[in-house]
Amino acid sequence: MHRHHRAAALTAAVLTGTLLAAGCSSSSGGKKSEEGGGAAAAGKADTPRMTVAMVTHASPGDTFWDLIRKGAQAAAAKDNIKLVYSSDPSAGNQANLVQNAIDQKVDGIALTAAKPQAMKAVVAKAKAAGIPVVGFNSGVGDWKELGMLEYFGQDENIAGQAFGERLNQLGAKHALCVIQEQGQVALEARCAGLKKGFSGKTDILYVNGTDMPSVKSTITAKLSQDSSIDEVVTLGAPIALTAVQSLGDAGSKAKVATFDLNKDLVKAIQDDKIQFAVDQQPYLQGYLAVDALWLYKTNGNFSGGGTAPVLTGPAFITKENVDAVAEFAAKGTR
Repeated sequence: MHRHHRAAALTAAVLTGTLLAAGCSSSSGGKKSEEGGGAAAAGKADTPRMTVAMVTHASPGDTFWDLIRKGAQAAAAKDNIKLVYSSDPSAGNQANLVQNAIDQKVDGIALTAAKPQAMKAVVAKAKAAGIPVVGFNSGVGDWKELGMLEYFGQDENIAGQAFGERLNQLGAKHALCVIQEQGQVALEARCAGLKKGFSGKTDILYVNGTDMPSVKSTITAKLSQDSSIDEVVTLGAPIALTAVQSLGDAGSKAKVATFDLNKDLVKAIQDDKIQFAVDQQPYLQGYLAVDALWLYKTNGNFSGGGTAPVLTGPAFITKENVDAVAEFAAKGTR
């Protein structure tokens, strides 16, 4: 493909990111090459090989991050990028992983800033070393202050408000917002936004998201204690599916709605077990974060002009439109 044709195709791909995210799938499993040789967009870059480090706060076993990685791998395969992925839910350990990437002299870093202050010093070090840093998924309120080039994700406070407004339309009166990690900025912002947009009463319940039996018993206990709760709002698909079990255990008539999506959650919406989900499109976040570093390196581009985030949500998934999403979720890309 001629260079200018490829550039035009790439621009179109970025602009139609949602369609791209839905249509692409990485056929590689977790064990396959770290560089992810899955199906990618048409055409492949002949630009020099570059190395991108993606460093997240993912907890082991959280399927949400598989979608981020698949998107990142698809972009890496297309852009002739070696993708080095690492993660740690501890903010201090995550910062050390970013430092490792700097020491390895990578060409770009994509990171999540769930605990923004913990990332401040290390992002400054990357910049001093001439390594561009983009943010995604967490840190929408902090990426500019941290000195990142651009940001891809959902404004969690706005998403929370939209969620609350939808609950108003559904006639809910008393919501329980379940936070699975205390102090994590994106999660706290969701419940704060919900409180703002929802005209009913909102209670916050903290649970330990790494211990599902404990999540289940904590939600069950709260529902048993307060029968006026008519809506359980969760901030992740595994928590939502566990909350459905808690309803049964507590004999509660409350409904469940959630942020984030996975294959099982899609089925739960189809089966009327969960009212709706807010999809921030993690595949799209991973894809755009990696692709952005390639665009910056090869053409000096940066999305949002360095001042505005690129929003990937909130996309509401309901009984009405879930079937269209289901085919992509089945492939593990939504």
